[in-house]
Amino acid sequence: MHVIHVALGGCLRRPPVAYGLTEDTGGHIAYVLGAAMAQAERPGTRMVEIVTRAFDAPALGACHAEPVEEVAPRCRIRRLRTARRDYLSKEALEAEIPALSDAFLAMLAEGPRPDVIHAHFADAAVLARAAEARFGIPWIYHSHSLGREKSQAGLPAEGGLARRIAREDAAIAGAGAIVASSRDEAERQLVVADPGAEGRIHRVSPGVATREVGDPDRARALLAPHLDDPDKPVVLAVARPIAKKNLGALVEGWGADPDLVARSNLVIVAGLHAAPDATDEAARIHAALAAAVERLGLRGRVALPPHHDGADIAALYALAARGGVFVNPAHHEPFGLTLIEAAQADVPVVATRNGGPVDILRNLGSGELVDPADPADIARGIRAVLEDPQARDRARRAGSRARRLYSWQGWAARVEGIAASLHARAPRPGIARHLFASDLDGTLTGDRAAAARFAGWHRNRPAGLHFAIATGRSLPEARRVLAEWDLPMPDLFLSSVGTEIWRPLRSGAFALCPDWQAEADRDWDQAEIAASLAPIGLRPQAAHDQRRWKLSFVADASGAQAARHALDAAGLPALVVHSHDRLLDVLAPHTGKAAAVRFEARRLGLAEDRVAVAGDSGNDLDMLQAFAGILPANASPETAPARTAWRAGRPHADGVLDGLARLGLAPAARPPRRGVVAAE
Repeated sequence: MHVIHVALGGCLRRPPVAYGLTEDTGGHIAYVLGAAMAQAERPGTRMVEIVTRAFDAPALGACHAEPVEEVAPRCRIRRLRTARRDYLSKEALEAEIPALSDAFLAMLAEGPRPDVIHAHFADAAVLARAAEARFGIPWIYHSHSLGREKSQAGLPAEGGLARRIAREDAAIAGAGAIVASSRDEAERQLVVADPGAEGRIHRVSPGVATREVGDPDRARALLAPHLDDPDKPVVLAVARPIAKKNLGALVEGWGADPDLVARSNLVIVAGLHAAPDATDEAARIHAALAAAVERLGLRGRVALPPHHDGADIAALYALAARGGVFVNPAHHEPFGLTLIEAAQADVPVVATRNGGPVDILRNLGSGELVDPADPADIARGIRAVLEDPQARDRARRAGSRARRLYSWQGWAARVEGIAASLHARAPRPGIARHLFASDLDGTLTGDRAAAARFAGWHRNRPAGLHFAIATGRSLPEARRVLAEWDLPMPDLFLSSVGTEIWRPLRSGAFALCPDWQAEADRDWDQAEIAASLAPIGLRPQAAHDQRRWKLSFVADASGAQAARHALDAAGLPALVVHSHDRLLDVLAPHTGKAAAVRFEARRLGLAEDRVAVAGDSGNDLDMLQAFAGILPANASPETAPARTAWRAGRPHADGVLDGLARLGLAPAARPPRRGVVAAE
């Protein structure tokens, strides 16, 4: 496979990169380089090229004027020339997009042309769309950050920002596939303009290159000129000097807490001061931070190093790992690369509750989420870590997970499959004879060897058997879990607890079933439901868990009962589903897993005795009671009311296979361990 990445902004060069050299030389460049180099190592890759803009700016590096720069075996940078030869910031780059598009098409016309293009940011997507129109090359969009988030943060969507949002909306609508880094990006940000885009969105955790272990003495030497007592633990932040990073709130929150000031130093690395392309915004941020330090009387307790390099950052992480903490207080963080870098260095982390850090901290099993709009809450999160005697042990375990989970090799393998799907055409299932719908988490997952056996069954499943995944997860999350467990792609998804039905298109993308949408809309008033539940005081799940036909909360059994009473009292029809002892979903009244399975069976012309289902928790209960049900041995006590379901003797996917064999839908390669009807 020949792959091209297009990334136009910042100082993109072969490593080492001087991150922070310009305002636009940030995390997206680490992403592009890490992705491209990992793809180049794949056995089926012929070449990976990174296309960026050429410019003449000796202060930023002579390499940026070179037309070609080798990065690694089978990986190189190619630079497009236009009439403008100076460095351009992201905003100024807008006017050059037509000329860059022409230069890109001319480059492709000379060949060889790639199999797929990855467009990073919407300006690159303009070039990718032009290449698709001229040469038929499919492309994948990586948004990184979206202008609409800036608008929603209170910045007016006019002028350049409005045009940027329009380009982003066009990119989301036109891409063959979209790769998102976090659930918030995949399920909330990207679908605002085009809800149907979710059928083309794939969440793939990016890799983060593990830094060399730093030298804490180097960090102390860097900080010594700024601090009265450089031996105190450090509260560290590393971010670009832009308003959305919210660094001022960190100074205010930390500086207003006498205990934090007494026991720690605050260190903020906010790019390079007086950088060659320093913007008015960067200068304002640097000045505001310095002014806040003076106003709060924090001189000697706060360090704002004006210069640094990669070795300095590694050294600061090493110093923070010795009793300190890393903080990301951004108003909104699309992903959170520095959080993972810090975690990989065994530093405890505190992060904004808005955006990608929610996923990261959940994956790491460690850290504190804070409200970035409340400086006192930022201070609370820092204090919680510094006062926790187990914080260091947790940070070491989180570091091990971070090094394992965020791998560019894993990213490259997953994205290779996504790219291949743009060229393939989804096979159409034959005439339906059976429908099998299975839950995902704990039912098909939980045992990798069993999951592999299930995948083998799927490859040789009986003719006419239609396979559906019925899950509480969203479509992007369900696809991510299937990929992580090497489980087969189904013929359709019944996602978000059966409130959504997604069908495959010939392109390999998925689309919402419009007939099921109409059914879900019937008698559903989400605003009234929410208003009726508000007095109960239920705790909502994350914003991305709230769907068009589903409201989700964290509640115990009494909370679920209170929700049912409140809705009954208001005369509002809804389906209330409680599962895993703590998850509460309020669904549109004509939806749910059983209703979705029944709808699909009728569409296929199947009688209900030709339908089998498998599940292991409370949100599977309705379908387990409605059809021939299979309960793996690990099924929770919540499934006890499914008295006619067959309980397998083995857990997870092995139990599912035993149940299918009992129904004549799978061969019994070896006699399954004894199973029983649940009521026996």
